[in-house]
Amino acid sequence: MQLNFKEIITAFMVLFAVIDIVGNIPIVLDLRKKVGHIQSGKASLIAGFIMIVFLFLGKSILNLIGIDVNSFAVAGAFILFFIALEMILGITLYKQEETNPMTASVFPLAFPLMAGPGSLTTLLSLRAEFRVENIIIAIILNVIVIFIVLKTSKKIEHFLGANGISIIRKVFGVVLLAIAVKLFTENIKVLFD
Repeated sequence: MQLNFKEIITAFMVLFAVIDIVGNIPIVLDLRKKVGHIQSGKASLIAGFIMIVFLFLGKSILNLIGIDVNSFAVAGAFILFFIALEMILGITLYKQEETNPMTASVFPLAFPLMAGPGSLTTLLSLRAEFRVENIIIAIILNVIVIFIVLKTSKKIEHFLGANGISIIRKVFGVVLLAIAVKLFTENIKVLFD
């Protein structure tokens, strides 16, 4: 087991930007209004479980259907690019469905909001570059942050205000856009070599 703090921090920041839990506070608050109560612990654990399972089984699933990790990483770079555009421009490309109060903590909160296409694609992209144990630690750290943010979402919204949340969302959007470009260029080189 080789722990690399640079890899852990990089993977944590990439996942944090993709999951965008701070930027999703308005969605979380709206969900709370609709369903009354959200089980923060349950939502966080389910999101973490989905991400860790996909980290291990995602590559096998891809191999089963004949896709290599680098091709998936290039496709993931496009998804990250569009998520970043959503964050920066304030547009919505991904339409969410109505929620059922009984399952609000799982859907849409744990999946697809936190452990959605962007974060799952990112995990496989990260696995192409980083060691698995470092990614798992980054996932666990993100799950802890998700739990804290979900528990304190009303206080965070009050503290940051609408403008503060908007600024944070745009800053992480730019970071995510740069990550998408880096993922694309590094993996496209491998595909053409």
